[in-house]
Amino acid sequence: MFGSPSFTDRADAGRRLAEAIARNAPEAPVVLALPRGGVPVAFEIASALAAPLDLLLVRKIGAPGYPEFAVGAVVDGDDPQTIINEDAMAHSGASRGYVEQEAARQLQEIERRRELYFGNRKPIALKDRNVIVVDDGIATGSTVRAGLKSLRRVGVKSILLAVPVAPNDVICALASEVDKVICLKRPEDFRAVSLHYRTFGQTPDSEVVGLLLHAAAILRERTRPDGN
Repeated sequence: MFGSPSFTDRADAGRRLAEAIARNAPEAPVVLALPRGGVPVAFEIASALAAPLDLLLVRKIGAPGYPEFAVGAVVDGDDPQTIINEDAMAHSGASRGYVEQEAARQLQEIERRRELYFGNRKPIALKDRNVIVVDDGIATGSTVRAGLKSLRRVGVKSILLAVPVAPNDVICALASEVDKVICLKRPEDFRAVSLHYRTFGQTPDSEVVGLLLHAAAILRERTRPDGN
């Protein structure tokens, strides 16, 4: 029988992750949330560390006729990246032209979402920065893996992957992509991310926008020149 949920909600998970990270936090980090569910978790971490909060927007490039089968991904950022899985591309029969066209379409969707969440604010430049990548949980790891690869391409200084819950084999597979992993729970009977929360509703766009604005206000207050 499946046990009791480990976390009350995403905010609870974020506070507990923040405590674990604070023991050995990287210097001057940027917190990157995978929207939408990762944003309430990342907000608690960014607030605790007085760190800027940004989004790691990832859009899958699906195979022709099979959109759920990923042949690559487009990842948002100061320098947007396209990550191609050559084996999946060959297996699906996707042409280079198809992938390029689909990547451009997904990049437009990323730009639309960034404008929705941030208005005219540009992504934070990540080159030579310590980044903390946050989600509310990981099931297969395909989306976060694409994001991690893109961060390496832009030349971040270090990557800390922080998630409340994920299968142990997935975390072990992702460990080679990052400098450090903090995963609070690695249950053998994982099943689904939602089962590890008492409350796990959809995170609406309005909540994402509100948390991003709140995080920016907290950062401004804590970094005022007068130091108060």
